[in-house]
Amino acid sequence: MISKIVSKDQNLSVSENIIEISSLSKRFKEVLAVNELSFTVKRGDVFGFLGPNGAGKSTTIRMILSLITPTSGSIKIFGKSLTENRKEILANVGAIVEKPDFYLYLPAIKNLEILAKISGKDVPQNRIFELLELVGLKDRAKSKVKTYSHGMKQRLGIAQTLLHDPELIVLDEPTTGLDPQGMKEIRDLIIRLSKDENKTIFLSSHILSEIELVANRMIIINKGSKIVEGDVNNLLNSKSLKVTVEVQNIESAKRILDNTKWYNQIETFSENKFSIKLENHDIAELNKYLVENGVMVNALIPVRSLEDYFLSITSSAK
Repeated sequence: MISKIVSKDQNLSVSENIIEISSLSKRFKEVLAVNELSFTVKRGDVFGFLGPNGAGKSTTIRMILSLITPTSGSIKIFGKSLTENRKEILANVGAIVEKPDFYLYLPAIKNLEILAKISGKDVPQNRIFELLELVGLKDRAKSKVKTYSHGMKQRLGIAQTLLHDPELIVLDEPTTGLDPQGMKEIRDLIIRLSKDENKTIFLSSHILSEIELVANRMIIINKGSKIVEGDVNNLLNSKSLKVTVEVQNIESAKRILDNTKWYNQIETFSENKFSIKLENHDIAELNKYLVENGVMVNALIPVRSLEDYFLSITSSAK
């Protein structure tokens, strides 16, 4: 667990671009882990940072937190150079990298009191109770951390990052190893931090459905390079949808669609349905064509997910 807790400097909170990464690269001997990466995180974003294993996500996060030095490129946070203003910038950043770590035989409230003192931050006990309430742990404030579930420890870790009231929160795979209920609790907490606490959140995750539910903007990287960056909804809506078409007679549908513009877009056939990639505006046209040619259509089910988009983007970049 790596966490940053230092006294906060309000003078940094002036830029609408919270993170600005420009031509960032990191080389480890023969391995180019990050390659000319550029992106921007805006104030108020829940920014999804996506990529397959080995894409360079963790290396990028460690450069953002000044844990490792870039080979080249620049990092600005709150509009200022990280190299030149490291201490004051990190005073306004809360981060969890890997899993949070605590004194297991001490209660949650005592852990937060100790961590605040270690950081040199004077945090009143009522503020610590407020943070425990925010992350849904107020009723377990005096329970030993060894009795906590994995999801509760993750939420306590987020409470730790909030001790100094940072504007930017960096979370690296916060739902790893959690069951569905634990994932929902972390997801709800991220939304609450964004909407109610006005935090900017940089969220790295391989759980693509989770990013789709909480992030408003995102970047996908592969082999250390940016593949695409932008608004989540716009990126999803700009691409073809996978549509499952259920018909009463699949052989008739095959015959009718043969030699049409749609046939080569069909991905799979099964007993009474086929899967096809279509643009939004083509769905109604396909339905009309099938019906007018005697094919009874029982259902057209569009499937648009970040996972499909992610796979299509990273596959095309190989």
